[in-house]
Amino acid sequence: MKQSIVVFFLTALAGAAEVHRLRLGEAVARALEQNPEVILARLAEQAAEQRVEAARDPFIPKLYTGSGAAYTNGFPMSIEGSAPTVVQARAVAAVVNRRLSHELAATREAVRGARLDAGIKREQAALRTAELFLEAERLARAVELAAAQVENLERIADTVRARVAEGRELALEVRRAELDVARARQRAETYLAELAHAESLLAIWLGYPAGDRVRPVREDSRPLKLPLSAEEAVEAALASSLELKRLEAELSARGYRVKAERAARLPSLSLIAQYGVFARFNNYDEFFRKFQRHNGQIGVAFEIPIFTGTAAAARAAEAEIDIERMRTELGSARRLVVVETQRRFEQVRLAETAAEVARQDLELARERVGLVLARFEEGRASLSDVEQARYVENEKWLAYFEARYALEAARYRLLERTGELVAQLR
Repeated sequence: MKQSIVVFFLTALAGAAEVHRLRLGEAVARALEQNPEVILARLAEQAAEQRVEAARDPFIPKLYTGSGAAYTNGFPMSIEGSAPTVVQARAVAAVVNRRLSHELAATREAVRGARLDAGIKREQAALRTAELFLEAERLARAVELAAAQVENLERIADTVRARVAEGRELALEVRRAELDVARARQRAETYLAELAHAESLLAIWLGYPAGDRVRPVREDSRPLKLPLSAEEAVEAALASSLELKRLEAELSARGYRVKAERAARLPSLSLIAQYGVFARFNNYDEFFRKFQRHNGQIGVAFEIPIFTGTAAAARAAEAEIDIERMRTELGSARRLVVVETQRRFEQVRLAETAAEVARQDLELARERVGLVLARFEEGRASLSDVEQARYVENEKWLAYFEARYALEAARYRLLERTGELVAQLR
């Protein structure tokens, strides 16, 4: 009977949706590749890398070619700063430009920050996947236990009806037993609805189409290596915190921005090369002593800023203010990492205590079932007493599983803070 109820619940839960059965490690691996937030962070990282290529552009030699062909009447004048040519080519590259060099360094630090931000999203995606996986796994067990409770209470109700028919119980007891059955069924339906939502939410989080569900595959144990003390956890969290490293990269980028603005006063040096093919119809042979068809030059453009205005100084001052703000934010973030890590380590300890209490409570309920069964065999307890004891045992099983899953979730949160979650789950 119990198995048929569970099968019915799971069949109703599946419906027409595609169900993906995954282990936790498989779910985490998929989240790191297909989770929408991870994908967005990866795209942001790729966009930042392209900004580095754009910042490198002034230092890469560029070659332009074309024509400045024109009919000349009289003296050959310039066209857009160049003499009229049949074919012309021009190459330009910055050789020394401290402002652009510092801007390139700042852009590279921004890429490092984007890469670290993508890592943060990966850690968060792994933690969220583990939490959703545990929630779906917990609710699946709750559905099974709720089905068992419905079965137990139905047997109790049948027993009460028989006793009422024999005149050994009041008719009111039947109504009370039926109410207990109705409450148990309502509870089972609630767990079923919550399980459907949890599996759907997990599927969406893993990048599956809408309507699909992910059903966790249970594993016997997931060995995790946790810090032995709060001090060890804090040390690991500070060393591995991607958020702190991202803030440090942003702080470094702001420093390069200040240098870039201050470098606006420094000289710059660029390499310039030109080539042009002249034609006689532009009257060069009439106005110049010697006509030469192929012409070229190579040299450098040296620029020394004299008056640069107030914009560069203002931008440098603004960047320095941002640096002070970032230092304050970095210090606050560091303290928050310490406090949050200590809190998560303490939550693991409290969850371990709660799980142990739930285990002892379950053991006590199982011993009571054994005692009631012994009394039943001796004729000193009724079948209703046995079923009631089993009902209480199911309640303790439910509390025990909830405590175990709460402990597992607390451990995952601690590992996420110390930077070990992805490595240990995969």
